[in-house]
Amino acid sequence: MTFIRGLPVVGPMLEPCEKVAVIRFAGVIADASISKKGISYHRYAKAIDKAFDKGGVKAVALVINSPGGSAAQTSLIAGHIRQRAEEKEIPVFAFVEDVAASGGYWLACAADEIYAQESSIVGSIGVISASFGFEDLIEKYGIHRRLYTSGDQKSFLDPFSPEKKEDIARLKAIQKEIHQAFIDWVTERRGDVLKASDKDVFDGSFWTAGPAQERGLINGLGDVRSVMRARFGDEVKFAEATPDKGLPVPVPFIGKLQAGMADGFSDELVDTLETRAVWARYGL
Repeated sequence: MTFIRGLPVVGPMLEPCEKVAVIRFAGVIADASISKKGISYHRYAKAIDKAFDKGGVKAVALVINSPGGSAAQTSLIAGHIRQRAEEKEIPVFAFVEDVAASGGYWLACAADEIYAQESSIVGSIGVISASFGFEDLIEKYGIHRRLYTSGDQKSFLDPFSPEKKEDIARLKAIQKEIHQAFIDWVTERRGDVLKASDKDVFDGSFWTAGPAQERGLINGLGDVRSVMRARFGDEVKFAEATPDKGLPVPVPFIGKLQAGMADGFSDELVDTLETRAVWARYGL
């Protein structure tokens, strides 16, 4: 083996080197049944396991570009990362590209250290809910809403009925609980480096990397290659763990898909518009 390692071409290939597993999280965070292209626990669970199970891995790097989304999906993914990191005793680093806001920042906090670009958007520690009210529209066109329930709260925030104060109060109470869970998570993961007041950090504001670092939301500036090379040497190798792309569509079902193309196009259009609206909150 010593002789082989001394050969000019084959030898360097056999030399041991540091290895970093990379997982890329890009898109809005939502259940896989809602958004097949975004970030979901179903799509990423196996990729997370693959990253931590790779032989010789010295660290796992999370490359994040997400404006947020589902709190439950984010919590599941972040929790899985922390479970595997502690089980394997492997450090985790997060690298923000365009944005790690709301759920995207929740996800970044699964790392032991967070880095970003100067123009990255970071933060937005809060909870938001948006919908439409169509009661005036249907009244204008003489459309009558027929709604039957077997429970008083089953028509909660029905978009075709006037808002109820009790519904709004209930929604705000739920948002407060989720917000507190977000705050607790950030405090647990970043509490020793947070430098700003709770009101400043946890009011839903977001910043570029400089002000974010001043507040302790990130550790510094840098991308995955530069930071990992500085940490583990110029010869460090990167091994990507890719998420599940979903099952291919069987040929016999193509006809059925074509028959439902109109419905599929409508769903895709709505999904695209909603996704763009989430990104637009951060000027992207």
